[in-house]
Amino acid sequence: MRHEIERRVRQGAGSEPADLVIRNVRLFDLVTGALLPTDIAITGDRVVGILDRYEGVREIDGEGRIAVPGFIDTHLHVESSLITPFEFDRCVLPHGVTTAICDPHEMANVLGTGAFDYFLDCATRTVMDLRVNLSSCVPATPLETSGAILDAAALEAYRTHPKVIGLAEFMNFPGVLGCQSDCMEKLTAFAGGHIDGHAPLLRGRALNGYLAAGILTDHEATLADEALEKIRKGITILIREGSVCKDLAALAPLLTPETSQFFAFCTDDRNPMEIAHEGHIDFLIRKAIALGVAPLAAYRAASLSAARAFGLRDRGQIAPGQRADIVLLDDLETCQVAQVFSAGRQVDDALFDARHTIEPSGYGSVKLAKPVTAGDLAIAGSGTDRAVIGIVPGQIITSFLRHDLPVSGGQVLPDAGQDIAKICVIARHGKNGNIGRGFVKGFGLATGALASSVGHDSHNICVVGMNDDDMALAVARLAILGGGFVAVREGEVVAELSLPLAGLMSDRSFEQVRVDLEALRCAVGAMGGTLEEPFLQLAFLPLPVIPHLKITDMGLIDVDTMTLVN
Repeated sequence: MRHEIERRVRQGAGSEPADLVIRNVRLFDLVTGALLPTDIAITGDRVVGILDRYEGVREIDGEGRIAVPGFIDTHLHVESSLITPFEFDRCVLPHGVTTAICDPHEMANVLGTGAFDYFLDCATRTVMDLRVNLSSCVPATPLETSGAILDAAALEAYRTHPKVIGLAEFMNFPGVLGCQSDCMEKLTAFAGGHIDGHAPLLRGRALNGYLAAGILTDHEATLADEALEKIRKGITILIREGSVCKDLAALAPLLTPETSQFFAFCTDDRNPMEIAHEGHIDFLIRKAIALGVAPLAAYRAASLSAARAFGLRDRGQIAPGQRADIVLLDDLETCQVAQVFSAGRQVDDALFDARHTIEPSGYGSVKLAKPVTAGDLAIAGSGTDRAVIGIVPGQIITSFLRHDLPVSGGQVLPDAGQDIAKICVIARHGKNGNIGRGFVKGFGLATGALASSVGHDSHNICVVGMNDDDMALAVARLAILGGGFVAVREGEVVAELSLPLAGLMSDRSFEQVRVDLEALRCAVGAMGGTLEEPFLQLAFLPLPVIPHLKITDMGLIDVDTMTLVN
């Protein structure tokens, strides 16, 4: 290490040529917002010189492009990109994302600590710097059947791993406020370290109590006044813009050069189709600026503020001694990425090909107690004043609605005229044969059914549809695939995406996943579907920590009271 430091000192001081010099760039100064002509000198994986001319063993002409620090995604679930960490690396690093902080709790809810082993092993081999926050709430609540249960001791065993940052989103905020024993044990084990928050709509004294437990961030703010209260109370707001949850427009007015130290960006859940159409963190920067955010504030949130919020003191700025994560842009306001350097390495196909990857994990995770029939999905009783989940497009918060529904032969039926479909959640971890049944408004379906093995956070099978036969067929096809997305219409499977790794990820390329997602989108549109991301919207309906009405394999959940709906 001493030898390497000596090399950095000599090359930064100009007494010997730098390993690499990126010549002729304009550095976007995150202090003042000025564009400063410069060379960037790099020794190994570190920047050693800026704001001067340098000689290098290897030199690259920046052609007058704008140099900004590599982007940091502060909170995401790689599994929700539907691809492995290695394909995620290849997919988003060319968009300038040089650091990603993932929470593998989707896979952990299926496989337990095996998910940590897999992700940490991958993180030591990716080109980008993939960091891990340990999943704090597996399961999120006792009102669902998960594949695993992780206590404080299981989490603490991984705390000192060099790729671990801290504790991931603490979703069970009612448990924190109630000082539940398991919550207190986890918070105590990670006290003084990084702990991510997850507190949708929490305000006032309840918020104070929650943050007093040592919570440092929150990515669930959906309203400007909510976010303002939270940053005033000392936490960093991670502005989210994913495939389903889109909060940037609501929060952008708060993001200014003066407040940017209190904000960072995250995607949470973003799939390869969205990334291909729009981008990743580069899209958030581009959209923020289009919404009126000053470029200085947007780029700070994407790098410097994000690094500081997570204790990553070696990045976030192009400066001597910092990790050489550099993005060269053709245009600042539209964030047009031309070249990317990750730890001093120019990103290209050869760099990905040189990685030492590992075999995928999580096959064979769909374990139904028995084959599901149409009769298993039937709902008997009165159609009067039925509880109905109301989808709010662009959000994972849902409404608690009441509607009258048609009844035939003693069974309550969906109603296309009111845009109300049936929804069922089927336990798939081999522990029981639970089936939760209910209704949902907002998919726009006129016919057919959609089924998914992605169902946050316990990832039981979720199926929504307009008739029981199509719904049962969709579930049966998912079991054969070992997990995935399936669209069925009039007794025929019309599109599908296989996700055999824990029922969450594909073992194929991100390009193939994108093609399959496009086919699914077209198939759902032909069935009358109106949601931009129907499968991802479906995946959030079993999440019983997000207000107001959700469904698990145990039934409909009133999230405001954390009770089952009769």
